[in-house]
Amino acid sequence: MRQAALREGKTIYMAVPRLRQKRCFIDLDPERLGRRAGAAATIRGSFRYGRSVTVDELQPVDLMICGSVAVNREGARVGKGGYSYLEYALAFAAGELSSDTPILTTVHPLQLIEEAIPREVHDIPVDYIVTPEQVIETHTSLPRPEGIYWKLLPSEKIEAIPAIREMAAHLSDLG
Repeated sequence: MRQAALREGKTIYMAVPRLRQKRCFIDLDPERLGRRAGAAATIRGSFRYGRSVTVDELQPVDLMICGSVAVNREGARVGKGGYSYLEYALAFAAGELSSDTPILTTVHPLQLIEEAIPREVHDIPVDYIVTPEQVIETHTSLPRPEGIYWKLLPSEKIEAIPAIREMAAHLSDLG
C-alpha cells in the first residue's frame, strides 16, 4: 500500500513503532524522495529515507490505514495494543485528522470474522476492509474516539510516549 501511494504522489505519515520518539511519525513525501520512493516504501527504507516529524508538523490526513488482528463487516476491529488509537488521537488532537477521515485496514481473509467484536470508547472503527480478493465498505455507524481518553491510559504508557507525555504535561499546566 505504501508503494502504491507513493507512486500516486501521496505523502505518507508512518508512525514510529510504539510512538517511542518525540518525532513519532515518518514523513514519506514522494517529491522529496524522488527515485528513492520505491526503497522508502519498505520499513527499513522509510527510516532511512523518510523524515522524522512531530505531531505539530503533520499536514491534513486524507486517509488512515491501521493494522488489525481481526475485523468484522460492521467495522469493529481488534488491534494490537492501542497504538492505532493513539496515532489517530494525536492526529485528531492536532486538527490534522477529522471524524470524517476514512479509515482502512488490510487483512488476510482469515482475519475477517462474522462474530461481534466487543468495543471500548477508544476503539477506532474502519470504513473499509481490504483483503487480497476484495474491498469491503463497512458503512459503519460505530462511534469514533473524540480525542485521548486520559483516564484509560496507564501512567506507564503516558511516560513511554514522548508526544503523549508532553500533551499531558501541557494539560496539567493549564490546570
